[in-house]
Amino acid sequence: MSEFPPHDSSESDPFDEIVGAETERDPDLAVIEAGSRTLRTQGGPPQSDVPARPADPATDQALREVEAELATRWGETKLEPSVARIAALMDVLGEPQRSYPSIHITGTNGKTSTARMIEALLGAFELRTGRYTSPHVQSITERISLDGAPVDAERFIETYHDIKPYVEMVDAQQEFRLSFFEVLTGMAYAAFADAPVDVAVVEVGMGGSWDATNVIDADVAVVTPIDLDHTDRLGATPGEIAAEKAGVVKQGATVILAQQPVDAAQVLLKKAVEVDATVAREGLEFGVVSRQVAVGGQLLTLRGLGGEYEEMFLPLHGAYQAHNAAVALAAVEAFFGVGSQRPDPLDIDTVRKAFAAVASPGRLEIVRRSPTVVLDAAHNPAGARATAEGISEVFDFSRLIGVVGMSDDKNARGLLEAFEPIFAEVVITQNSSHRAMDADALAALAVEVFGEDRVQVEPRLDDALEAAITLAEEEGEYAGGGVLVTGSVITVGEARLLLGRG
Repeated sequence: MSEFPPHDSSESDPFDEIVGAETERDPDLAVIEAGSRTLRTQGGPPQSDVPARPADPATDQALREVEAELATRWGETKLEPSVARIAALMDVLGEPQRSYPSIHITGTNGKTSTARMIEALLGAFELRTGRYTSPHVQSITERISLDGAPVDAERFIETYHDIKPYVEMVDAQQEFRLSFFEVLTGMAYAAFADAPVDVAVVEVGMGGSWDATNVIDADVAVVTPIDLDHTDRLGATPGEIAAEKAGVVKQGATVILAQQPVDAAQVLLKKAVEVDATVAREGLEFGVVSRQVAVGGQLLTLRGLGGEYEEMFLPLHGAYQAHNAAVALAAVEAFFGVGSQRPDPLDIDTVRKAFAAVASPGRLEIVRRSPTVVLDAAHNPAGARATAEGISEVFDFSRLIGVVGMSDDKNARGLLEAFEPIFAEVVITQNSSHRAMDADALAALAVEVFGEDRVQVEPRLDDALEAAITLAEEEGEYAGGGVLVTGSVITVGEARLLLGRG
């Protein structure tokens, strides 16, 4: 491939959910209760770093109690755009977020995968990392990671109870109580200070300027591709959305820009000029030089701020992940001063080691073989288009069955239209969240997109998975039938449990 190939903004991580849209759940937060059957899981790959429920009954009960208390707060779809409450919490906690440098990540798609890559690179260079991302696939503890792994349930519970008196103090002083996401953000910043970490990698929840995470002054700001999502809260065009997300770019920082729609890029560059930030742009200062599909992932050559990095194996599928890798590498180079204070690139063997170890659960994740079942939490049209391209590039399915369950505030028609060319048939379902789109309502849209003969409705997710696997098996063991489960992080998380990956 030619150097810095054209990059469409749809080539973004389709799974990295903006937290406000997908994380308001019932107290159990994406755990399918005992009684739901575990489906056949023959031939699946090894489990990833998604933690299961605690094995100790007392710890599990204590975690459930914390989850239940958090669930009484405003969910992440109800917003009062202000950082006043989180700033007040940071004040009474002694400003823990100022005790370590940070890399702050915003954008529409690609944030969590990019955060995981940044974390892996920093860890490979022997820095102690803290990572705060959202939403979680299965366990709420996934949101706060130390040294590349989610905090254990005991530490999560302890951190919650440590800050709880201060949370209640702030609640009493504010017009509105701290929200679910604000409390979790406070917990993350406190846990990072207590560790202590050398650097925090922080993903925004929604937007930028008034996002709860935006009480940090990050030396490096990262903006992954911006597309239309949460238009009722962030704006109707990429440029309007970029204006809100640009709030993470602080005075004198370095901003790493993935390729953006023109109007979004203009807004972001204007903001950088206003705050005297240094800008590095994908396709100009850094980018993907070449990529080729490899067994278990892809082989990349990346152009970083300090030079070229050849033969980088990335065990993730899809062109968008290659672009995420380029963004992550540039962010870490900027953090270390490559291209400004130091001319030399990072040690290439260390970079190779880091990328080779990256995992991103729920991102074109294979969880079963014969037939192959792939999990993918695409939730908007841009993400779905990227996922469809990734599926077509990596897999040679003779017949692909979709299982789709979405939240009711998403562009369902746009997502279904993006998948229509690759789905032979689609099984419409719904997850257990009270915000799930009704299966019959989603099916009515699916009939308009696919035609009645290609649509099946199974409101229960376990029934939907069984139906899809049965349809795929009709192709025969060696004929290449497959299943793609998609539409929501919640749907993917619950499918993971049902398929025995929890």
